[in-house]
Amino acid sequence: MKEAYFYEKKADNTVKCNLCAHHCTIRAGKRGICQVRENQGGVLKSLVYGKLISQNLDPIEKKPLFHFLPGSRSYSISTVGCNFQCLHCQNWQISQYPRMNNGAIIGQDTSPNEVVQDAIINGAQSISYTYVEPTIFYEFAYDAGVIARSRGVKNVFVSNGYMTQETCKHSVDFLDGINIDLKAFTDKFYKEVCKARLQPVLDSIRLMHELGIWVEVTTLVIPGWNDSPEELRDIARFIKDVSPSIPWHVTAFHPTYRMIDRQPTPVATLRKAREIGLEEGLKYVYEGNVPGEGGENTFCPSCGELVIARYGFAIMENRLRQGKCPKCNEPIDGIWR
Repeated sequence: MKEAYFYEKKADNTVKCNLCAHHCTIRAGKRGICQVRENQGGVLKSLVYGKLISQNLDPIEKKPLFHFLPGSRSYSISTVGCNFQCLHCQNWQISQYPRMNNGAIIGQDTSPNEVVQDAIINGAQSISYTYVEPTIFYEFAYDAGVIARSRGVKNVFVSNGYMTQETCKHSVDFLDGINIDLKAFTDKFYKEVCKARLQPVLDSIRLMHELGIWVEVTTLVIPGWNDSPEELRDIARFIKDVSPSIPWHVTAFHPTYRMIDRQPTPVATLRKAREIGLEEGLKYVYEGNVPGEGGENTFCPSCGELVIARYGFAIMENRLRQGKCPKCNEPIDGIWR
C-alpha cells in the first residue's frame, strides 16, 4: 500500500479524495467509490499499488489509438477496481472485483521498474494503463510512467475521463496520449448507466488537449441509449469545438454484463455516425468493432487519399511520409514514429 495523492485531511480522521470527480468524503476505515482507496486512520492509502491483475502486449490500435505510433505494440497493465459502475462494462470481472467480493484486492506484486523493463524487453513503444479506469491506480501509473519516459517509452491512458483538473495537470509529467470514452451526451445516461456525471468528462477532454497530451475520443454506440442522430451530432460538435483534429471512434456495442436487453449496433448506425462526424467538421472519424467495413482507414482530410489501411487492429498499409499525406503533402495530425 502507498499513501494516495490528491486528498485533504478533515476533522475526525475523515478525508476528502480529489483524485476523480466523485470527490469522495471517506470516514476512517472506509473506502471511496472506486473501492481501492481506503482511509486508514486519517491517511488515504492506495490498496492496489503494484498489484497488477493483467499484463498484456497489445496493438496500440486496440486502445483504440489510431494516430499514436500506428502498428506499434503497447504493454498494457491494470489493477482491480473502478470509479464507474457501467452496466455494459466489458471488463466487469476486474473493474467490479472488490465490490463483488467483499472488498478483496488481488493482483501480482510488481514494481514500476519491472513494468518498464518488461515493456522494453517485449519491444513495446508505450505502456498503456487500461482495462479499468487507470486513474484509480494513479500512484503506480505515475511512478512507472516517469521511469518509462526517462527510458524513451511513452505512456497512454485508456480512460473514462472522470479525473479532476488537478489530476489532469499532474499527469503532464508522464502522460503522452489518452483515449477518453465520451459515453453519451446526457446526464441521464451517465447517471443511470455509469453512476456518474457528464460534465467532468467534457472538462477532461478539453483540458487534456490544452495540456498538449494527444487525445482521441471513443463513443460506444448503444441502440436506444445514445444512437440518435441528434445526440451523435452533439458529441461531434463538442469534439470539433475542442479541436477538429481529435479522432473520434464510434464503435459497435455487443450485449454484455448487465446490459443484455439491447441488440448489437447495426453497421448502418456506425456509418451514419461517421458521416455525422465528418459533416460537423471532424477530420478523422472511425468505425470500431466492425472489421473489414472500411471505416477503420485513415484518409487525408485535404485530398481524400488513403493514408493508413487497417483491418481490425492490424495495419495493412501505412503510406505516411514523415507524418504527411503521400499525395498532397498535407500534415496528418498525430504522434508518429
